[in-house]
Amino acid sequence: MRPTALLTNDDGINAAFLHALAAACASAGFRVMVAAPSGERSWIGRAFSRHREVTVADYHDLGERAWAIDGTPSDCVNIALGHLLGEIRPDVVLSGINIGFNATMPLCLSSGTLAGATEGTAWGIPAVACSLDLEQSLFEQVHRASSVCPSALRPHLESAARHAARFAEALVGQPDRGMLVHSLNYPATVTDDTPMERTRPALVRHGSLFKPSALGYSFAWNDGENLAVDQQSDLAVLERGLISHTVFDFGGTAPL
Repeated sequence: MRPTALLTNDDGINAAFLHALAAACASAGFRVMVAAPSGERSWIGRAFSRHREVTVADYHDLGERAWAIDGTPSDCVNIALGHLLGEIRPDVVLSGINIGFNATMPLCLSSGTLAGATEGTAWGIPAVACSLDLEQSLFEQVHRASSVCPSALRPHLESAARHAARFAEALVGQPDRGMLVHSLNYPATVTDDTPMERTRPALVRHGSLFKPSALGYSFAWNDGENLAVDQQSDLAVLERGLISHTVFDFGGTAPL
């Protein structure tokens, strides 16, 4: 019997990066189920929609079954596992591929992509969060029109998606080791031959992420200050053009 992968993201169900991951997982032999937000839900962390109803709609031509959910990534995975999949228990939950990296500790704690994977591991299912680093102008282009992947980026996106599918395949059937989330960050120029290294989240201090605006304050990104020189941080490994693999152990069970 083919293994089942449940996919989600935080960029929305129309995102080309999610569709590329779904195609790669199908090619790797997975039954692909998708439960993703109906629109972008970035920077939302592990939020749940506690104070309103969450609506679900069928979404066609994506995987074996797909649902567009008007909620957060955590909502999507929870509703899929609790209600939409019926008797199907996925062998792995994949979240992404995110538009832009999810490296450094502050970003990981804010990431809807990481949160979608975390909800999977909270149900005892192996979970992977996947993100693709992008040069700033390309990030802005993809972010504005996430349903389209620029042709120059397509080979790198597909390499990242194939790697993520192979990584997920290796997790199928492994014993439950607690609440582990595997976070994969792919460099912008990733190919099928790019090596992967184990990493730690870089410790970065951003200070204020807001600027005064007409009605109050609006979000304003800054790169922050790296607090430590660590050649095995996720950021350092990405900057060397390698794939960063960080394991978040939310159950305290990962070997030292």
